[in-house]
Amino acid sequence: MAFDGITIANIVKDLRAALLGGRINKIAQPEADELLLTIKNNGAQYRLCISASASLPLIYLTESNKTSPLTAPNFCMLLRKHIQNGRIADISQPGLERIIHLDVEHLDEMGDVRRKKLIVEIMGKHSNIIFCDENLTILDSIKRVSALVSSVREVLPGKSYFIPETQEKFNPLTTDREFFLQHVFEKNMPCFKALYTTFTGLSPAISHEMCYRAGGNTDSSTAACTQEDKERLYESFASMMEQVKTGEFSPCIVYENGIPAEYASLTLTSYPESMRKNFQSISNVLETYYAEKNMVTRIRQRSSDLRRIVQTALERNIKKYDLQLRQMKDTEKREKYKVYGELLTAYGYDVAPGSKSMEALNYYTNETITIPLDPTLSALENAKKYFDKYAKLKRTYEALSQLTVEVKAEIDHLESISTALDIALKEEDLVQIREELIESGYIRRKGGKNEKKARITSKPFHYISSDGYHMYVGKNNFQNEELTFKVATGNDWWFHAKGMPGSHVIVKSGNDELPDSTFEEAARLAAHYSKGRDQEKVEVDYIQRKHVKKANGGKPGFVIYHTNYSMLIDTDIRNITQAET
Repeated sequence: MAFDGITIANIVKDLRAALLGGRINKIAQPEADELLLTIKNNGAQYRLCISASASLPLIYLTESNKTSPLTAPNFCMLLRKHIQNGRIADISQPGLERIIHLDVEHLDEMGDVRRKKLIVEIMGKHSNIIFCDENLTILDSIKRVSALVSSVREVLPGKSYFIPETQEKFNPLTTDREFFLQHVFEKNMPCFKALYTTFTGLSPAISHEMCYRAGGNTDSSTAACTQEDKERLYESFASMMEQVKTGEFSPCIVYENGIPAEYASLTLTSYPESMRKNFQSISNVLETYYAEKNMVTRIRQRSSDLRRIVQTALERNIKKYDLQLRQMKDTEKREKYKVYGELLTAYGYDVAPGSKSMEALNYYTNETITIPLDPTLSALENAKKYFDKYAKLKRTYEALSQLTVEVKAEIDHLESISTALDIALKEEDLVQIREELIESGYIRRKGGKNEKKARITSKPFHYISSDGYHMYVGKNNFQNEELTFKVATGNDWWFHAKGMPGSHVIVKSGNDELPDSTFEEAARLAAHYSKGRDQEKVEVDYIQRKHVKKANGGKPGFVIYHTNYSMLIDTDIRNITQAET
């Protein structure tokens, strides 16, 4: 992901279409490094959010409002004094720099028309919002930068504004074939890296896309390129730059496992179409991308304590289970010791005192075997010793037979909770998972036994198949249990990833015979909301609900079934419609 020069060009195009000629109605500064401008134009009202945050600099149109501090900061007051009620005369981008100029016309104290510039620099930790007069003299900035902070450029009132030339990069919009071939291929590095280190405004993602469209390996070195490769790369570069010049943008977000991974203002054909989602405007892309990204990050942070509890318990149970399996393997010798004892009892009268072994016919297999003996013991004493070993191993086997089943069930249960944490999208989803951990004894209630159960507001995912059937997906074991045994009726269909933790998926059939497309979509949901969601294909079992039974004494959401159907399906659910809540 990169807020590159092409993204800025796309934003400038959208801002010009919406805001040019409009009047700034309100100016707010909800955060120390953020502005929110309300602009009225052509009978509509727009909100322009500008953030100079070092971690997340942004500029986009939004419908959301934000609460402002009771006392406006000095920078906000300065802007209100000069450009509130001003008209936006121009919006531009110098070259393909990550900079936007907003020219605002306003009346001064004498009633004369004056022009000011609000310059937005989207440059990572160096991002800033700078307010200048018509001569590009800085009046103030949202972040003041003194010579002690930067030796390249001071951003202080009274200083002249200029764009610092910190890197020797060229404008891709004015580059011709000869210049391209001369400067890109003089660098011995991967082609995509040579592109974004040579030209301003190109991100690694767009550079990868240029190499992909040229038909080459994006990681191949410039030194390995033939003349034909070089020509194809230039044609790809020139084609995409022409799209930028003419404003033919196609903003999109690339999703990986349902999580936004990349965005761009031009179609990223290097990703499968199923992973891409197209948007009408780059503002929608930015607002959606960062909202979803922040939501995933926030949930990951909020669930970290639960994850640690589950992971610790899981590791402890896996170690216990491995030890039990090794002990179980040792008990395989028990039948041999029993036979030794029986043969010594039957034929031991022939054994000479002090013997270290005895050969006897095993009447179970009709084979002669050699039985090791303790020479200090008699034959009958050796027989008793073997019977004692047999009895001990038999008791161990019987105990472990039950214990291994219990520990394996606990491992499966913890893995299902871990999968539920991966699926959780909202804080209310975590509340229900925490309640399950409390009931399972992994967490104590803060108020002890007197504490009331948490109020559960989390609901299962709800999808509509392409044929109009309702499909429900449990987010955790409690929801799986409820969907399968309370929501579903006998002729509804039940889906679950085979042999791995995952969600129960219920399709409400209404006693209809479901179309194949609905079966496939429900199976994709079961595959996606399972531990195998990162796999290319997942095997999914499906069966009518009336054939699914709750396991005796089983944990919530654990079931048994027999004569089921199965299908191998991909985990892509992008084309499945999610119902509005």
